[in-house]
Amino acid sequence: MNRVTYIVRRVAWILSAQLGIDPRTTLRSLRGLPRYIRDLFRYRARYTGRLELLPCLHDWYEEGGTTKSEYFWQDLLVARMIFGAQPERHVDIGSRVDGFVAHVASFREIEVFDVRPNTAKVPGVTFRQADLMNPISGMDGYCDSLSCLHALEHFGLGRYGDPVSPLGFEHGLRNMVALLRTKGVFYVSVPIGTDRVEFNAHRVFDPRAIIKLAAQHLLKLSTLIVVHSEGKIETPVLDEAQLSNIASQRYALGIFVFHKRSRTQSGDANVL
Repeated sequence: MNRVTYIVRRVAWILSAQLGIDPRTTLRSLRGLPRYIRDLFRYRARYTGRLELLPCLHDWYEEGGTTKSEYFWQDLLVARMIFGAQPERHVDIGSRVDGFVAHVASFREIEVFDVRPNTAKVPGVTFRQADLMNPISGMDGYCDSLSCLHALEHFGLGRYGDPVSPLGFEHGLRNMVALLRTKGVFYVSVPIGTDRVEFNAHRVFDPRAIIKLAAQHLLKLSTLIVVHSEGKIETPVLDEAQLSNIASQRYALGIFVFHKRSRTQSGDANVL
């Protein structure tokens, strides 16, 4: 992605996601207005019942569902992995309730921890309010399967009511790993590329930094899936050259699958 494209996309995101102004939707709606008027007169000529107007002007120019989003792919891929693994107890930290959590809840029980409250009653889902930047007492080794999808990058930025802390993601990772039993599986997704903080939206990680930090907490990487723009997916070879190339790029989504080692295995120098 060149610099101009990046700036245009960033401005469009701020307008739509933060200010509620979506130029693309506006243009598509204006484009669809003549068709709407034409169809209205055609329909009215054949219909004699009560008719009220509620224009939907841009749907003609949309695909039949969104499959290019990185959220779509991470939610689907990780849910399928959990279905195949059939863990005894799965806990999620802060992932999308209307995406990943709903996928998993369709075939098994899931517990969701989030710094924000959630009072909804959802079949198969147990909600617990918790700030994982702080340890949860008495819950060491609580589960054998754990996920945190598109959430760790927000820790410590204050965006969701959490305390501001530049080391928030490190504290969060450490406290999440404590919940996981030895030999348990941890699914983590975060933005990866040139290491930086885009305050207060998120942090973008050098993938090597995530792998190194995870290794310090007894996690060994088994799989890395990279989701690029427009839904392009790759599973790169886990070597320094490939990871360095990813770290030089502007942005992608990394889905990391870790296994928790025992302390007797922690001397293994090969974190990959």
